[in-house]
Amino acid sequence: MVTRRKKPVDLDDLKSGDIYPYEMLFREYYRPLVVFALKYVKDQDTAKEIVQEFFVKLYEKRFSFVIDTSLKSYLYRSIYNSCINYISHIEMRNRHFKKIALLTENDFSENQISTIELQNRIYTSIDSLPLQCKRIFKMNRLEGLKNEEIAEKLKISKRTVETQISKALKIMRKKLADYLPFIIVTNLLII
Repeated sequence: MVTRRKKPVDLDDLKSGDIYPYEMLFREYYRPLVVFALKYVKDQDTAKEIVQEFFVKLYEKRFSFVIDTSLKSYLYRSIYNSCINYISHIEMRNRHFKKIALLTENDFSENQISTIELQNRIYTSIDSLPLQCKRIFKMNRLEGLKNEEIAEKLKISKRTVETQISKALKIMRKKLADYLPFIIVTNLLII
């Protein structure tokens, strides 16, 4: 059995491709980074998930990432950015749900009933999209991810993301053609 000398992990260690420096980095920073993330996201499971996902991405990009600060600063800055992205996605989703709630909390007028039916039709149409097309469309329109973020998460080109979104929009417009005037008037969603 080979014993390894314990030394601080540096950038060269990380770019070597060896998993050992990542294990050491994970052991040293996982808990402090979770505590740091918890200050922003206020949920321990979410904080853990953010930190774990960061370490996976860091390892996946081990040959290409660039750090222009100290490694410690890079780790905390990355977790901060991940937390802010998470919070903005949650806020966007909450705004969408609030908009739906406002439309439905008053009397159920013909317009509101039509809106609910339309939303159901929209979600049914989304579910009928081809698998990759549906996944990309949901990430973009419902989760609020940018094309670059989707491409990075799915490890595909930005052009593929754009093509799939265009394909989804074309299919959705065709399936929802009868509702397009109502969608435009109510500014309801996505297409």
